[in-house]
Amino acid sequence: MRGKFLMAIDAGTGSARVILFDTSGQEVCVSQAEWTHHEDERYPGSMDFDIHKNFRIITGLIKETIDKSNIDPNDILAISTTSMREAIVLYDVEGKELWACANVDSRSNHEVSNLYSQSESLESEIYKLSGQTFSLGAIPRILWVKNNLPDTYEKIKYVTMLNDWITYRLTNIISVEPSNGCTTGLFDLKNRLWDTTIAEKVNLRNDIFPIVYESGTVIGTVTKEMATLTGLNPQTLVVAGGGDAQLGCIGVGVINEGDAAVFGGSFWQYEYTTNHVKIDDECRVRINCHAVPATWQYEAIAFFPGLVMRWFRDSFCELEKAIQIKTGESIYAQMEKRAQNIPPGSYGVLCTFSDQMNYKSWKHAAPGFINFKLDSEKFNKASFYRAIMENAAFVTKGNIELVNEITKTSPDSIIFAGGASKSELWCQIVSDVLNKPIKVPVVRESTALGAAICAGVGAKVYTDFNDAIVKVIHFEKTYLPNQENSEVYDRLYRKWKDIYKHQLELADSGLTDHMWIAPGIK
Repeated sequence: MRGKFLMAIDAGTGSARVILFDTSGQEVCVSQAEWTHHEDERYPGSMDFDIHKNFRIITGLIKETIDKSNIDPNDILAISTTSMREAIVLYDVEGKELWACANVDSRSNHEVSNLYSQSESLESEIYKLSGQTFSLGAIPRILWVKNNLPDTYEKIKYVTMLNDWITYRLTNIISVEPSNGCTTGLFDLKNRLWDTTIAEKVNLRNDIFPIVYESGTVIGTVTKEMATLTGLNPQTLVVAGGGDAQLGCIGVGVINEGDAAVFGGSFWQYEYTTNHVKIDDECRVRINCHAVPATWQYEAIAFFPGLVMRWFRDSFCELEKAIQIKTGESIYAQMEKRAQNIPPGSYGVLCTFSDQMNYKSWKHAAPGFINFKLDSEKFNKASFYRAIMENAAFVTKGNIELVNEITKTSPDSIIFAGGASKSELWCQIVSDVLNKPIKVPVVRESTALGAAICAGVGAKVYTDFNDAIVKVIHFEKTYLPNQENSEVYDRLYRKWKDIYKHQLELADSGLTDHMWIAPGIK
């Protein structure tokens, strides 16, 4: 196969992928392998990242991609990396990995409680510097290492994110880029660099922070050792990548002031782009560095819409599974056909899964369905399925309103990407609930494409990110809101917000169990 290519390495929560793109943004070849992150039985809530096993998976996927695509490795111009955010790796002075955890590791409840007891204002002070709270960041996790593995803590020379670890393994150069590095909570958000004063505030060492390179910067070239392991050319450039959501935004062209996107996967993330930062005094939403220099994003997250849909599929769709095996028509396609016959609003059925984001006090009510009747003609599998779709859109609407309140702006349209955007019904529901046009890109799995664009910017294939987007990003369809449906959803949305408050009170009182609650929150 002739041509020039860009490689993206994507370390997700549930799998690793290596994807090869041509310079026009077309996917040429992909290799993927699932991986799991195991709990250490000694430490409830832990989610260890197995460095050695997972490194072998990644190197195997690189080799597999080169072999399957039948390309000349000399034609791979550059490689970039992306990963789940919040996952961290600690190293000693020789660059040996000491300890690593995956993104939703929650072993540090005790450390978060100690931080709260240290000062009632500490979290707000750090948020105003970093845009992060204790709920997802690295501060409690590194404190956990300090308290429980003191010998390991004393050996720490560097901390990086998971995508930076892959870059290190490729180049033997330890560095961090801002879009994922900022999620540690140890970054000066506005200056896009480590802030040692934050480490001092929480009694962490202030000498464990590697050099910072912006996304799209060439870090080095592939080492001879990695070339031998994978078949890569040792002259291939390795370029700083970024966190999955930020590179997903690059992959759908969301990089300029006022651009907005919703990524519909296991979590649903709303990203709003800005060239300046206004901190939310109430610490309700996350503020991150974008993977584009001098650019930031307000982020609001809905928990588990994709996982809720998978749970519903696996729990209630045995018949559809049998039909899928017999005919090849997926369970989701079958259920979507049936849900299309349910009127907007699902006859009034509402769900309680994720609440709209409240970053400083992040918790969700017990999952449930409410306001249905014992009428199987109306209230059945199809109406519950549609209600799940509508619920994801309601949470997203709440998150967008929250960001609008902070920024005093509202996007004219929103790009919708990720797995959920493959569903035409879900796209239309999102448009109707938000009462905004929804644009769906041709390449829906945009994170890897964003990494490939970073690689291309570093290799001078593209002049800059804007040049890459003009050449690479294309849109398949725009969904326009149905005003009649929007009026139905507006009434139901207001009802859903009130119901959710009461459901959350039940969980807070202990009568039901929270679907999820951040470490240290009561």
